[in-house]
Amino acid sequence: MQKPPWFRRTLLATALMNVAGFVSFLPQFPAARVLAGLPEATHPLYAWVVALWILLFGIAYARLAFIDSQERLFVQIGAAGKCSFFCLLVVFTLRGELPGWAPLAGVGDLLFASLFLLWLWQTRSAPRAAAMNAQA
Repeated sequence: MQKPPWFRRTLLATALMNVAGFVSFLPQFPAARVLAGLPEATHPLYAWVVALWILLFGIAYARLAFIDSQERLFVQIGAAGKCSFFCLLVVFTLRGELPGWAPLAGVGDLLFASLFLLWLWQTRSAPRAAAMNAQA
């Protein structure tokens, strides 16, 4: 089953956003995190771990945009991660530990999580139908 063009574009846009996120979390660019209202990492190791994790997901989103495989579990994990990032920004802002504008840094993640969930909803019966066809 091919992905609709809107979802391929969503995956590519997410990949590009993740590359930007990778750069902003690099230890060499603390100003990017300050501008977004994010705290400074206490040790460069933590910033590198987060930055590489974001980049690897971005690479996987780009790959998924170009293949026909559905990889629903990966999209589910991506949606959960993106939604979690936004929620964490909101929680830490409400606790007074981040500035009031910090959740704005996660609005793109919330948007992409919503689009991922929309695609998952629209394709929810596809795995069952494929399994039933395989058994026949």
